[in-house]
Amino acid sequence: APDRLRQMLPVAFRHNYRSLPIAFILSLSQDDTPPVYNIARFPPPAVAAAPPCRYYVDMIKLKVNGTEHQADIPAPRLLLDFLRYDLGLTGAKEGCGVGVCGACTVLVDGELYASCITLAAAVAGAEITTIEGLAANGPLHPVQQAFIDHGGFQCGICTPGQIIAAKALLDFNPNPTEAEIKEWMMGNLCRCTGYYGIINSVAAAARTPQPRPPADTR
Repeated sequence: APDRLRQMLPVAFRHNYRSLPIAFILSLSQDDTPPVYNIARFPPPAVAAAPPCRYYVDMIKLKVNGTEHQADIPAPRLLLDFLRYDLGLTGAKEGCGVGVCGACTVLVDGELYASCITLAAAVAGAEITTIEGLAANGPLHPVQQAFIDHGGFQCGICTPGQIIAAKALLDFNPNPTEAEIKEWMMGNLCRCTGYYGIINSVAAAARTPQPRPPADTR
């Protein structure tokens, strides 16, 4: 019930509990014991044993970076955790855990998704592209090369999400203005670069011929 959920949430979230990750809401619905407020998560096996889960999704299928995968997963398993801990694709990072910093950004059927608040089961059958898939067994993608050439990163934590977002921009708008770059990239936060290197990198990539995304044949 919404009133019960609000009372179990931290005060800062009670006015807008619908914005929380679905996995957190599902964890509240399983019993009446308030959880520790760290946005409840099923820990990866490499870190800790996952707590019991009553609900499993049988044999979901995902194509990740061109490779088909099938897996039985707990229903609350987040796409970010599935990519990092089940598939070993650690490019996408968890920064905020609530879908606002952009570090976990991936492409789902060509559209930007915050994988830290997306259930893996919710994108079953989709084609996922992570940073690892942009230059798999080949030369760097033009956006990746531009980030290297024009100082688009420093510590690198946000860089995979920045590059995925920039690729999506150039697929959508091959010749963006500086204002359009700023508007598009505002969902990807950076604590190091001051953003000038990022903007310059995206603008430079726009001047480089981009690989054309595959046509949708569905």
